[in-house]
Amino acid sequence: MKRILTIAGSDSGGGAGIQADIKTISALGCYASSVITAVTAQNTLGVAAVEPLSPEIIEKQIRAVLDDIGADAVKIGMLATAEIVERVTALMKEYDPPFIVLDPVLVATSGDVLTEGSATEAIVARLMPLATVTTPNIPEAERLTGLTIESAMDYEPVWTALREQGAKALLLKGGHLMNDTLTDTLFTAREQLPRVYTHERIDTQNTHGTGCTLSSALASYLALGHPLSRAVGHAADFIHNAIAAGADLRIGEGHGPVDHFFGFRH
Repeated sequence: MKRILTIAGSDSGGGAGIQADIKTISALGCYASSVITAVTAQNTLGVAAVEPLSPEIIEKQIRAVLDDIGADAVKIGMLATAEIVERVTALMKEYDPPFIVLDPVLVATSGDVLTEGSATEAIVARLMPLATVTTPNIPEAERLTGLTIESAMDYEPVWTALREQGAKALLLKGGHLMNDTLTDTLFTAREQLPRVYTHERIDTQNTHGTGCTLSSALASYLALGHPLSRAVGHAADFIHNAIAAGADLRIGEGHGPVDHFFGFRH
């Protein structure tokens, strides 16, 4: 069984963060271990409070997992402060896992800011160059680069800016563009042209945790032996099917969760 470590924040509502990661990894037949970086008080309507954990306890969690269980891939999500980013970066250099999927969780689906500005800068400068692939959505890519994205025509400058700062690969998620077709675009330093993955938009407000789910699925597929381009395709299909299966769920009054276990429904 492949071992996936998720380093991320806890979502008390269960739809995103560590909880979404564990559901996704488990649904794909891998073993999920976790390092909680922050506790959030949130539900489908928004984030009421965020309390980052200390870098010391985060380090102890990482060492406890990697010294004993190990990891075939690591997914990194919410890192609220620059100090946490620096500590996680140092530990990733020390343990050097086979794959790192970096999902720069900066803003929640509700619009609540989850990461302070200095942490964003540290993610780009320190952690991103270690990642196998970085998976921002459009608002996150804009914050990472300072560029404005109004259409897919603006993707190339974003990739150029992040590649110059050390990014090896960038999966730019296009869900925030108001098109009928959702387009996720993968840029890599090895390939001259990007790879494009398309799905029809599903009319639902149940999109809480989609980014966490996609990045966890991607880490799982990489650990399972798929090359990056194929792993992205499988992960994009997984989140599309999870959204479709959960489109009519009524959990909470706001942005509800996707159905991570759609493959087990009869």
